[in-house]
Amino acid sequence: MVTEISLSDVRGLIGMETGLSDWITVDQTMIDAFAGATDDHQFIHVDPQRAAESPFGGTIAHGFLTLSLLSTMNYNCLPKVREQTMGINYGFDRVRFMTPVKSGARVRGRFLLSDARFRGGGMLMTTYDVSIEIENEKKPALTAKWITIIQFDPKDRPEDK
Repeated sequence: MVTEISLSDVRGLIGMETGLSDWITVDQTMIDAFAGATDDHQFIHVDPQRAAESPFGGTIAHGFLTLSLLSTMNYNCLPKVREQTMGINYGFDRVRFMTPVKSGARVRGRFLLSDARFRGGGMLMTTYDVSIEIENEKKPALTAKWITIIQFDPKDRPEDK
């Protein structure tokens, strides 16, 4: 897998899968820490005994915890842009939580670059079709369009072709 690319190469990757992250185990310790950070202590996330009686048969990760793992997945597998001075998380479109992530499950991110457009002299807005897969599950945990901005020195902007 390519670990570094030039800014001039990014637009040529539109329509291609650009990253598949390593597996991450979502364990109860991670779920409990997220519950503490967000003050979301719903039993389905933090009470294994009570959650065992639910349709899930145990605790599940918060959907927003699963979504937040995209940051580390991104750093793990997407090629770095040499000229980038900063990355900005612009937001998400069409986030869908498809399948709950059970405590102890392993997940990974899959990234397909669907768009890349220059904005102003020193920004490239990228859109990724992302999914978080759950090991041994047919449906993903989530799907979304993730919009980020690659900031760079305007002198490094490639000529438009």
